[in-house]
Amino acid sequence: NDSYDCTAHVGYYLIDKGLPELEQLANLRLSPFDVISRLGRRIPLLTYIGSIIGLTFIFTGILLMKTHNHGLQDWLLALIGLLAILCTSHLAVALVNWLATLLVAPHPLPRMDFSQGIPPEFRTLVAVPTMLLSTQNIPNLIEALEIRFLANRDGNLFFALLTDFRDAKEETLPDDEELLQLARKGIEGLNEKYKGSKDDMFFLFHRPRRWNPKEQIWMGYERKRGKLVDLNAFLRGRTTGPLGDLFSLIAGDTTALRNIKYVITLDTDTKLPRDAACQFVGTMAHPLNQAQCDKKNKLVCKGYGILQPRVSIGLSNTSRSLYASMYSSNSGIDPYTKAVSDIYQDIFGEGSFIGKGIYDIDAFESALNGHFPENKILSHDLIEGCYARSGLISDVQLYEEYPSTYKADVSRRHRWIRGDWQISRWVRSTVPALGGSAQKNPLSMLSQWKIFDNLRRSLTPAALTLLIILGWTVLPMSWFWTLSAVVIILFPSLIMSALSLLQKQRNVTWTQHLTSAVQTAGDSLLQAVFTLICLPYEAYFSTDAIIRTIWRMLISHKRLLEWNPSENTNNHHRNDMTGYFRTMWFAPIFAAATAIVILFSNPITLTIAGPFLIIWLISPLIAYLFSRPFTQHEVRLTSGQILFLRKISRKTWSFFETFVGPD
Repeated sequence: NDSYDCTAHVGYYLIDKGLPELEQLANLRLSPFDVISRLGRRIPLLTYIGSIIGLTFIFTGILLMKTHNHGLQDWLLALIGLLAILCTSHLAVALVNWLATLLVAPHPLPRMDFSQGIPPEFRTLVAVPTMLLSTQNIPNLIEALEIRFLANRDGNLFFALLTDFRDAKEETLPDDEELLQLARKGIEGLNEKYKGSKDDMFFLFHRPRRWNPKEQIWMGYERKRGKLVDLNAFLRGRTTGPLGDLFSLIAGDTTALRNIKYVITLDTDTKLPRDAACQFVGTMAHPLNQAQCDKKNKLVCKGYGILQPRVSIGLSNTSRSLYASMYSSNSGIDPYTKAVSDIYQDIFGEGSFIGKGIYDIDAFESALNGHFPENKILSHDLIEGCYARSGLISDVQLYEEYPSTYKADVSRRHRWIRGDWQISRWVRSTVPALGGSAQKNPLSMLSQWKIFDNLRRSLTPAALTLLIILGWTVLPMSWFWTLSAVVIILFPSLIMSALSLLQKQRNVTWTQHLTSAVQTAGDSLLQAVFTLICLPYEAYFSTDAIIRTIWRMLISHKRLLEWNPSENTNNHHRNDMTGYFRTMWFAPIFAAATAIVILFSNPITLTIAGPFLIIWLISPLIAYLFSRPFTQHEVRLTSGQILFLRKISRKTWSFFETFVGPD
């Protein structure tokens, strides 16, 4: 049978669209709940978005009722209505997602069993797009690649670094050759160290800088997206592109890469756990998951061109700072949870690609080739997942580090917001294409909703801030508007905490479950409170990112690919108290100006606004305190403790010495 004929696989009738046919043949009678659930799944997008819109207008109506009969001008009522819609939509989305998580069980994707090895026809390359920044970071890149290999050893699994130099005003810099040779020697050293196989297992693909007239700088063509485009072209037999050779240096014998079917792409700091790669490949190779392309619209219409695993925070993150630990309540390996709920995957059968996962080279190329204009796409992960149809592998995890400081996190989110607004054109009927032409938008309504939802989310901090200020200055019942804003910020954390409390795994004791749930609830509530503390600055940097993007897209047409590696961001930002006040200057000035306005317009409101204005005034100090690295205390062991640990280590080594042979 044709491998793309899903109906030829038994799973089609057990877990896919053939299930109703099997139920009919078996004369199965569905419960009323199942009947209602099936009806909702026939029109999932209408049910989902309709619920969000309905709740948004209900909540907005409740807010606007408080302005009735107070003689407000029409323009002010319209502004309040718009702000209320943006704010309450945040609450509505959280509530609908919470209800959907309760009603819809997670459905892990089917998987082939490749635990004994990846078959040759599914040969896979693990690729890490990164940059050669310094002689200090290159050994770290080589070591991280080796660790991924040791955790995922397989004769049909290969590992590569895809590298660029940092941006420069000149084509070459004095230290370029030293960095390149250091990386090449590192890859050659790995191949020499693990040369048991006849094929090289490690590779380096390095690209030269190209002159970018839009950015007025020498840089890697199209950054990370360009790296993967060039890699795909090379793996399909092409060595040159419109700008010349795809790579200026390739280390490793690439003969073994001729028949690569899948690529697992990871970020520089992403950890690939033991045997995770074969699980990715096994899921991608399952007949029900294999991609089928719509040749008319040139996108994947069935199956998946990309699979995105769960991404969790690494265990080491908890010991770096209070800010990092606040986002690390579920860090480390989870031995209990087999699959988690994801709204898009469970309801619509599609996930969202966030840049780390596995893709089918041919499906990826077929869906994306020629779709995107040059120098205009900064955040490409989401839109690539829309074209190539991304799915979520909910029962396999990757691990990465969360930024340890608030400033580093803000820098990252600022870039994300700019990237989201640069693809805002994909919610219109026509979209830009390669070469400056326009084409009909082929994306589904679900994909357009994902893009729109990111835009909506970026506007929420500014809308909340403005609504609070209007409540303190011109609207009646300032306490009501203040309380409403606090509820909008805190309520999503509260309902997610309640959800974690309700979702107990069968093989977890109540003590373990309650301990984990309380910790998760505490961290979630702390995140919401921290957001409230930094709300004016959140509004400022979000608005700044939006305005910059609109200016660059419509007026200057420059710096659309502006991006700094996280390593540069962490090194160049001053993380002392002065640095935080310089970065977050807007928050204390905004708080002081608001206090002056209230003092002259409605001084009695200061009893309500005062506590908020004070925490906004000192928000840079609070952000600094949250971001300070934890003090590492040296532990002094007693002689008895040292002896105990040595006995344990000797027993551990004795086990491997006894039972592990040459093979």
